[in-house]
Amino acid sequence: MSLRICLICALSWLASCQAQPGAGLNSPATPNILLVVFEDMSQKIGAFGDPIATTPILDAFAEESILYPNTFTTAGVCAPSRAALITGVHQQSLGAQHMRTHAFGTTHEPSGYEIGYTAVPPPEVKAFPELMRQAGYYTFTGYGGWVISNKKDYQFGTPFTIWDDDSVEASWRGRASGQPFFGMVTLATTHESFLFPEQAVRTTDLAVKTAARNSKLLAGKEKLTRPADVIVPPWLPDTPEVRQEIAAQYDNIAFTEKKLQVLLSDLEADGLADNTIVIVTTDHGDGFPRAKRSLYDSGIRVPLMIRLPGGEHAGEVRDELVSFVDLAPTILSTADTSVPAWIQGRDFLGSDRDFPNQYVFASSDRMDSAMDRMKAVRDERYKLIRNYRPEVPLLPRIAFREELRSMQAFRALSATNGLSRLQNSYFDTPRPTVEMYDTLGDPEETRNLAGEERLSAVQNRLAGALDDWLLRTPDWSAVTEREMVEMMWPAGHQPVTLAPNLRIEKMSDQAVNITLSSPTEGASLAWRYEGESDTEWRVYTGGTRIPAIACIDVKAVRYGYEASVNASKCMYSDEVLLPSGTHEVDE
Repeated sequence: MSLRICLICALSWLASCQAQPGAGLNSPATPNILLVVFEDMSQKIGAFGDPIATTPILDAFAEESILYPNTFTTAGVCAPSRAALITGVHQQSLGAQHMRTHAFGTTHEPSGYEIGYTAVPPPEVKAFPELMRQAGYYTFTGYGGWVISNKKDYQFGTPFTIWDDDSVEASWRGRASGQPFFGMVTLATTHESFLFPEQAVRTTDLAVKTAARNSKLLAGKEKLTRPADVIVPPWLPDTPEVRQEIAAQYDNIAFTEKKLQVLLSDLEADGLADNTIVIVTTDHGDGFPRAKRSLYDSGIRVPLMIRLPGGEHAGEVRDELVSFVDLAPTILSTADTSVPAWIQGRDFLGSDRDFPNQYVFASSDRMDSAMDRMKAVRDERYKLIRNYRPEVPLLPRIAFREELRSMQAFRALSATNGLSRLQNSYFDTPRPTVEMYDTLGDPEETRNLAGEERLSAVQNRLAGALDDWLLRTPDWSAVTEREMVEMMWPAGHQPVTLAPNLRIEKMSDQAVNITLSSPTEGASLAWRYEGESDTEWRVYTGGTRIPAIACIDVKAVRYGYEASVNASKCMYSDEVLLPSGTHEVDE
């Protein structure tokens, strides 16, 4: 067996060159692309006009980049937002709208579901890095051994066909010589949980464990921001503890941006900077109450900077509306990869870019155990929010958020009638069924203008745009979570992808052509040489020529399903090694 594997390995290099469409392309028309995603950060960057931020690295990067100050996520929380980012499809069209699908069971009606699950997107939907793999790109997520740098929070699992390498040690260095790469790196130390005090002030298990982690991962962080200098928005209580928390967020950003500098320096050292597009953003707004998990701009407006090779368009500020669902088609187009018709976003960067958005849309649904349902539409000035669950307060008790000093200030002042009328309204029910804000005249969105006669035409226009979007966009939020999950996971069991069919055509005495197909609709297909590791699956894209003496494994996965078993086949043998009771390989 070992002799056969050695022989196959010697032949595999030639075969892999034939099997990888686009391999060896690394010209200006086929750039490398690196996407860097800070967590929970909003636009607290000097280059975006923040007067308090100490961000020399981000500011210097901004000078070399195109800035998009009107960029909005599709949700104010990470997992739904990342599901939309990685697919170019709004999370409620994927069944990924609830935060989270796998970690929080909710037993109360009408929408509770008591088991964890993975969302099952429509069969045609694929993560855009998988489409890039099909086009010959090497894809990775993670870098430097940094904690959570490989965050894969898509809510439909992590199909093995998306990434060539998804370990925290991943990097562009794992690619074949001359192969272009797409990498996605999460910088986690700006996350909401890093606002928890490094010396726990509460005795909860979460507070104690997170304090210990923060002390370790934030070691060496400088205190650059004076609490007395920060600007407390009107929707947060102005207390010493809140000021300390806001100052900590600024310092966390200053600490975390140093990792961006490491990435940029490593690209330069490896001679890749001149042919790599670098995109920097964050997954949603700040981790404070009424920012994270909300649909106000404090929760969904984010920075976006794109550095093109050669400094092209450096320093330009483009004010057009950009949605997170636009990143997938833009990256695919930039990589000269076809953009599928099912993608809901638009290309905003390429030479053939689409017309700018007139509106962007966002949604909010269950957050941990707290049920909710909201939709928002925003144009360049006005925003309309529709609350489908007005009986739910904006700030229900969510255990994770309760560890924030700002949330504790809310609770303490609420008990003593010390909150402002605005702040107190976040605990009131019923909430207004409709909210509308002038984001130009009232950027903090504190004055609800819904129902004002002078703006009735604006309100009707926005409501019409939202209704039109809902008609065009399949929305799993329209049914209870229980109903949705029972349709995706019949009887509460995760569906299993069937093993792929394999056909073999002899091309010569030295080579055969393999063709894979799947009996499971929408399944992604992959193959590898027998003896290769789980990190060496090749995404199948069409007829593939391999040596006639080879033995291969084949495997399939539909997003949200359990992956199929491995089926093994030697080209020179009729024997198919497949566990009993599974789908037979078709020869």
